[in-house]
Amino acid sequence: MKYTHKRYYTYLITTLLIFCIPFITIDGKHLLLLSFDKLQFHFIGFVFNMNELYVMPFLLMFLFIGIFAVTTIFGRVWCGWACPQTIFRVIYRDLIEGTLLDLRRIKNKQKDINYSKRSNQVKKIIAISLWSLISLIISVNFMWYFVPPQDFFMYLRDPANHMFMIMFILSIAMFLVYDIVFMKENFCVYICPYSRIQSVLYDNDTKQVVYDTNRGGDVYENREKSIFNMKEWNNNEECTTCEACVKVCPTHIDIRKGLQVECINCLECSDACSTVMGKLGKKSLINWGSTNTVINKKLQTVFTKRNLTYFASLVLCIVLAGVFGAQKEYFLLNVNKTTKLYSIKEDQKVTNNYILTFHNTQDKSQTYNLKLLDNEKFRIKRFKPFTLKAGQRIKKIFILETKERLFLSDKKDTALKIKLEAFATQDLKTKQIKELSFIYPRNDLFK
Repeated sequence: MKYTHKRYYTYLITTLLIFCIPFITIDGKHLLLLSFDKLQFHFIGFVFNMNELYVMPFLLMFLFIGIFAVTTIFGRVWCGWACPQTIFRVIYRDLIEGTLLDLRRIKNKQKDINYSKRSNQVKKIIAISLWSLISLIISVNFMWYFVPPQDFFMYLRDPANHMFMIMFILSIAMFLVYDIVFMKENFCVYICPYSRIQSVLYDNDTKQVVYDTNRGGDVYENREKSIFNMKEWNNNEECTTCEACVKVCPTHIDIRKGLQVECINCLECSDACSTVMGKLGKKSLINWGSTNTVINKKLQTVFTKRNLTYFASLVLCIVLAGVFGAQKEYFLLNVNKTTKLYSIKEDQKVTNNYILTFHNTQDKSQTYNLKLLDNEKFRIKRFKPFTLKAGQRIKKIFILETKERLFLSDKKDTALKIKLEAFATQDLKTKQIKELSFIYPRNDLFK
C-alpha cells in the first residue's frame, strides 16, 4: 500500500475520533472537556475544578516533552500524518478541487489552476462554498471541547444570550476558509513555528524523508542544482530526473536537495518515485528512514541516551499526574476571616468569626458538618449540618468561641493555630482539614 493511501486512512480515523470524543462519557463525565462555562476540566472520566488543576502542569509537560521525543525519533510525522492544517488541505485540494470538481491534477501540485475559463471560476466558487460548510462543522466540533454537545444545542435555542459562542465559531470558520483556500501551504512554510523547532531536534538517527544519493546520485551540489538531465550522469546513477517527486510535493520543494524546513513528511514524493522506479524494476530512491540507515548504512536504535531521557521524563510526568490526580478533592472549602479580628463578650468569652465557602464538586448531593481536632478549649457556635446539591456552592458563617482565660500576653494579641475538620456525613473519608488562625486579645482588654 502506498504511503498516500496509508495517510488517507490515518486522516479518516483521526477525523472520526476527534469528532466522536466530545460525545463519549464515562459515568456522565466527558473523556476530554475544558469547560469555561462550568469551570471544569474533564479528563478520561475524572473531573477537576479550576482551583484544583494541579494535574494540568504535568499533562502539559507530557505533551511538550512528547512532541520533542516524537520529533527526535520520527521527524515530521505529526506534520504529514496528523496535523489539522495538512488534513484540511488534503480535503480541500485533493478531494474537493481534485477529485470532485476536477480543477487540478492531484499528481501535479505545482501547476496552478487556470481561472481564465468561466467553468473553472464557477467550480472555484463551489469549492469555496463546500469548504466553508465543512469549516463551520469543524468549528462547531472544536467548540464541543469547551462546551459539551448537550449544552451547545441548548444554547443554540437562545442565540441572543450566547452571541460570544456563535461569534467564536464563525471567526474560526472564516479563519479556516482564509487559511486553507488562500494561505495554503504558506502557513506551514512561513508561519508555523514547529518546523523551525523540528530542525534543531534532528540528528542522523531521526527518521525523515531521505533521498538515497548512493543510488540516485547528487542532483544538487553546494545547494545548487547541477544535474538537469539523466544524460549528464557520469556513472550508474539511477535518478531519471523525471521530477515526479517535485511535481507532487505540496510545499513546492525538491527532496533531492536534502533536509528542508518546508518538508512536512507526507511521503508523496516517495510514492511518485516508487511508481517511476517500479516500471524499471527498482525500488524507490526516496525513503522514510534516518540518514544513518539510508545513506550511511548503519544500524539504528531508539535506545540512545537522549531518547531514554525523553522516555524517563514522560514516565515521570504520567506518574506525577497520577499521584496528584488521585488526591482530587471531592469538595472544596475556603476559609476567610471577617474584618473584625475578635469580640469579647460580657461574660469574658472570646469569639472569632469566619466565612466558609463550600463547593460540592461531586455529581450527587452531600451533607456537610464540622468538628475541631484535639482542642477542648474551643467550641463551634452557630453552625448546623447542611446539604449541598451536586455542583452547588454556598457561603456559611462560622463562629469559634472560647470561654477560658488563657493569659497569653500583656502586650499584644496572640494568633493561635486550631485545626478544623469539614466532612461529608454520608462518607467520612470525604473530608478536609483546615488550619485556622484564632486571634486571642491581650490581657489588659479583659475587665
